[in-house]
Amino acid sequence: WRPIGTCSWSYSRRSHLSYPGEYLFTVASDDNSEFWLSLDHTPIRSQRVALVGKITSVLVRVRPRGYPDRKLCCCVPLRLRAKERYFFEVLHKQNDKGTDHVEVAWRLRQAGWRFTVIDSKYISLYTNESALKMNEVGHIPLSPASHPRSPLPVPHPGHLGIDMLRDDPRDSLYQVPLVDEELLQGVLPTCSYKPSYLIRGFALLRYQGLQFIHMTYVYPNDYTRLTHMESDNKCFYENTDRSGFSKYMKIDDPELNAFQGGPRWRKRQGGKMGLETFIPNQTYNSSVSKAVFPTGAGIPVTSRFPQGAQQIPRLYGRRIIEDGQRVMMGRDGELGDDDMHQDTYTSYGIDRKVNWRRTFDVKQLDFRALPSDRINLGCNVTGNLLLPSEDALHVVGAFMEKVNQKNQGRFSLLRVLNVEKRLDGAQGSRYLLELEVRDRGGATLRLSRYVYLMQVRSTSQADGGARSRPGRLEPVLCHPLGLSWNPVATVHFVIPVKNQARWVQRFIEDMEEVYRATQDKNFNVIISDFNSTDMDVELALKGSALPRYQYTKLTGNFERSAGLQAGINMIDHSIVFLCDLHIHFPQSIIDSIRKHCVEGKMAFAPVVMRLDCGATPAEPRGFWEVNGFGLLGIYKSDLDAAGGMNTQEFRDRWGGEDWELLDRILQAGLEVERIYLRHFLHYYHSKRGMWNRKIL
Repeated sequence: WRPIGTCSWSYSRRSHLSYPGEYLFTVASDDNSEFWLSLDHTPIRSQRVALVGKITSVLVRVRPRGYPDRKLCCCVPLRLRAKERYFFEVLHKQNDKGTDHVEVAWRLRQAGWRFTVIDSKYISLYTNESALKMNEVGHIPLSPASHPRSPLPVPHPGHLGIDMLRDDPRDSLYQVPLVDEELLQGVLPTCSYKPSYLIRGFALLRYQGLQFIHMTYVYPNDYTRLTHMESDNKCFYENTDRSGFSKYMKIDDPELNAFQGGPRWRKRQGGKMGLETFIPNQTYNSSVSKAVFPTGAGIPVTSRFPQGAQQIPRLYGRRIIEDGQRVMMGRDGELGDDDMHQDTYTSYGIDRKVNWRRTFDVKQLDFRALPSDRINLGCNVTGNLLLPSEDALHVVGAFMEKVNQKNQGRFSLLRVLNVEKRLDGAQGSRYLLELEVRDRGGATLRLSRYVYLMQVRSTSQADGGARSRPGRLEPVLCHPLGLSWNPVATVHFVIPVKNQARWVQRFIEDMEEVYRATQDKNFNVIISDFNSTDMDVELALKGSALPRYQYTKLTGNFERSAGLQAGINMIDHSIVFLCDLHIHFPQSIIDSIRKHCVEGKMAFAPVVMRLDCGATPAEPRGFWEVNGFGLLGIYKSDLDAAGGMNTQEFRDRWGGEDWELLDRILQAGLEVERIYLRHFLHYYHSKRGMWNRKIL
């Protein structure tokens, strides 16, 4: 069995305190424990008055009635009054060794009094609350000993090694007011926006839409790369047990002739580094005379092939090799290939002598500047692709020049908050520019707008000026027609639930935090409830601080597609965000959804980070869910045009409905924006009670 932690809490009884005065408390337990006591009946005033072991202790054992010395248990005297109720709490940690026990004792702080165990006549006994629903009773009180938000300060990101915890202006973009849209009208000429990667009218095979998803480049660095998780998944820079990171290293060996058989690097066609080897000509047995056989990674052969060996080495041609002649190995000689892990071709292993004088030249290499923007389902730690600064700043400079030409130099650029680029090699590139500017009055404003860098072929006059001929392609900055986001659009969060009371309450609390931080009333929570028996969901919504909510009650088994469609049907217009229950939202979530949903043009499928067991938003350890598209923002009109949720095929089984919907959205002519979103997290949770699982 696993190590566990328990928390017991209750109230002392109002009567039966025979002797008021100062009391001392102590605990005895197998493994660590703590006793917390409030100065009155409120949990918030609790303080730790006794303990066994410290937080950093690995294992501490105190036998029953073997109370530790007062100096060791941090006993704190407290004055108690008769006919008063006091809240207390006991925390206990137990590993998989020893016998489980914990006891709390007290005594008057007077000579002659001994510690005695606090028995039931001084404690308010347990009340069976199993018949009550989750929102009808506070099961766990909020106290300093067991609080859902840690009272301790969040460790500095540098101490945790988690880049995503760095401060970033994107997290608070919603707080900066937008520039008046009228001041931006006519800044750029309008142009048609028809990207070449749209597939309207093309029939797709089932789940083929994944192949048409492209990632977005961002500037500046948003620190979505999970550097602290790369030891668990080495897909970012390819690393093998045998050759390590040698694909990215060049061997420096100025004195190559000083030893024979040493490897040497030469750049091949296509940019790969090939390994070439000096192989001295030796005569092996007569059947393989003057043949060269590979040894996995260009390792020079130093021993003769044994006479009578049954295994004949594979031949690479029958050229006669002169002494000292260079031989370029085939694919088996390339570092980093899977062939390097093949067994040797003789019956004996060969180890290369280590050259301790060898040095390496390692280039400055940024992985995210090299791969294409196609979705990579095999790597879940990479984060967003980074846009080179010269690319981003060139477009920003050109746009600000146009803005100030129209507005007579009204705005000055303070900083570049966010630039997102969607690459289209055939037509041009689309940019989302988010800039912090200052106007003449000194007000700080946000300029957030889509622009299009279109490739236009110029024309030049032929000799004599009679005819024109096509010239070279030139980039032209313009405003893409119909590609503008609505900063006041209502975002409807649709969530289907059944018997997940604790998570429903947590979801409501998280959405309340988003509302308190943003004061944005243009969002709506819609819960489709499949007749939950552990909580009155509608009553919980009524008692919340949410500005808007809707509730619909369904019957039967839980069906995600049917629950989502029931919520969608309650919306007249605006943005739908198909949601999950176990999500932690960044405070900028509403603003992010609005920016990436454009009616008739664009849907938004942010990548969520799936937390490991025990991980929290303050210490996010986990991986990006690169395969999932179930968290989707889209205008209701576009979702209806794509056919809505597939409620016939995907009923009581999990998985696949998001990819099937993605196929239909792409076939409807929309593009799907795919971005790794900071602080957008999926809590780890058990599957108990989910998807109609039976509890025996």
